[in-house]
Amino acid sequence: MTSTAMPTNADLRDFLMLPYSELEELNLRAKQQRQERVPLHALQEQRLKYLADEPRIKALTVLFSDLEGRLHMLDYDKKFLLKSHDNLTFDGSSIRGFTPQRESDLRLSLDWSAFYWGPADIFGSGKVLVFGDVFDREGRSFTGDIRGALKKFANECYTKEGYALNAASEIEGFLFKGLDAERRYHETGAFEYVNTGGYYHSLPGDPLRDFIDTVAEVQRAMGFQNEKDHPEVAPSQFEINYNYGEVVAAADQIQLYKLICRQVATKLGMTASFLPKPVVGVNGSGMHTNVSVSKNGKNLFWEPKGQEQLSAFGWKFVDRILTHGNDICLMLNSSVNSYRRLDPHFEAPNQLKASAIDRGSMMRIPIGNERSMRTEVRSVAPDANPYMVMLAVFKTGLEGTTSSLKNLRQADRYLPDNIYDAMAAFRASEWTGKLLGDDVKARYADLKQASADRCPRLLGSFVKAQEVQYHHEVYNQYLWNLF
Repeated sequence: MTSTAMPTNADLRDFLMLPYSELEELNLRAKQQRQERVPLHALQEQRLKYLADEPRIKALTVLFSDLEGRLHMLDYDKKFLLKSHDNLTFDGSSIRGFTPQRESDLRLSLDWSAFYWGPADIFGSGKVLVFGDVFDREGRSFTGDIRGALKKFANECYTKEGYALNAASEIEGFLFKGLDAERRYHETGAFEYVNTGGYYHSLPGDPLRDFIDTVAEVQRAMGFQNEKDHPEVAPSQFEINYNYGEVVAAADQIQLYKLICRQVATKLGMTASFLPKPVVGVNGSGMHTNVSVSKNGKNLFWEPKGQEQLSAFGWKFVDRILTHGNDICLMLNSSVNSYRRLDPHFEAPNQLKASAIDRGSMMRIPIGNERSMRTEVRSVAPDANPYMVMLAVFKTGLEGTTSSLKNLRQADRYLPDNIYDAMAAFRASEWTGKLLGDDVKARYADLKQASADRCPRLLGSFVKAQEVQYHHEVYNQYLWNLF
């Protein structure tokens, strides 16, 4: 008698699962369309047709970020989305910093240019990803959606001045043993390294190298166009670099980078952490943000005869950021923990000055050429809202005021060394109101105050449980709600 085997889940399901090489091809094609500024209505028509014609897709994952930079995701069934893509609503009152309950209804508008195919082994089969813009119930851009504000600013720069805003960030993080190491920190009181090597040192096959290799493969498949990856200075620390992009796309990639790292680490039974200084006594993690402005394909920061080969336009950009460095510090270093990183003993960029060689400077002028000339904002922490970082840097660099302080670029000035001083400078600054609008500025400051007030006021010599427990990137609503 012949027995018939029961079908497995894989036999029953026919969901999209593409090879990494095919994913890379699709994502690079979408990236090129974004770079070429293909009109959104044309992209919408193309993407909707693709979704309708591809039966193996079951859902579309929509990504958006809150005021502090936490990434939120929700899945829409494909058949529902095809009928209702212009009327996607959600409850904004459930998201910290968005809306009060009486104004809870918000809408998502899909940014069809920010469309990604993700590897099925990392994101699940049968899904594609797209970023969304947030609108209020009347269909206006929601003021708390910083991605929307950045997108509007970048579009205005391009329309009015012909400026293309370009950016890339070098994002450092730590890999720790065990799942949910941050959420359990208030119980364990310590993070455990997976690797105790150092800069560029990780043997093939060790946990840190396996993690870096896997993340690099996923990034490559998602069109990141990687440049280099390596262990960083501190034990269990990593950095995986990829190429330049248009500013909104660059900020989107930061969110995807951290998401990919967390997904890969979880699958390996570990935790990827972007706390700026999770361990005292070793180097912290930064998010050095490289920026430039181009027009008609010409890099406006390049001048072969300029000081450090940076143009006068580029130096004015630098001077404005130095002028407003303390004003925007809270936007670039948004957590209690990030002020541990601004420690001069660990190559920390805590000095309000510009230099080609001094890595303690907030602004660095890397060696460049006509194509690559840029400035590097070194004082950015990896847990900052990337859209807020880009908005603060570019809007300040292009539209801020310039101090009359003598020797501005080498003056003896320092960034705040604690979040309370940073909040005071942020609240007192007229410029931050122009950057965010007074209402959003107040909401953001209140969120930072709430986190700070739950932590010991003085940082002290070891990482406190509260600065991890109430860190905005540690997804633990239960612990938050105990207060």
